[in-house]
Amino acid sequence: MSTPTPTRTAVAPLTTEDADLLVATAASAAQAAGVSVSVTVLDAGGHLLAFRRDDRAVLISGETSTRKAYTALQLNAPTADLVEAVLPGGPFHTLPTALDRPLLFIAGGLPVHREGRLIGAVGVGGGAPDQDHRFAAAALEALV
Repeated sequence: MSTPTPTRTAVAPLTTEDADLLVATAASAAQAAGVSVSVTVLDAGGHLLAFRRDDRAVLISGETSTRKAYTALQLNAPTADLVEAVLPGGPFHTLPTALDRPLLFIAGGLPVHREGRLIGAVGVGGGAPDQDHRFAAAALEALV
């Protein structure tokens, strides 16, 4: 007598429609606050699904939003929660990075989950760290 193999249920991946909603919501929240930002959305494999840079945002904000999303995805954690971990003596201080992409440990990157599974990440860059975090959080709320 063999034990049955548990059934695996598929979780819908992050779609381009989802990514567009995340970008539009984060950008709208930033615009309402008078802040110019860039927003990046990655799928579970770290591939770019959507990106937007406000014309008034500094150029580096695009790289910043992408690194925040990548960090949130790789560590499956909000980047705001990781700041202490990367300080000297912290557990991630010497963490090697994958794909030669430096991780960026400031607020504004959030993992995206569906049914408890990691399906992607959103990153916002251009405002103060707490603002970027709020804009990314507003985007996640819209996805539910």
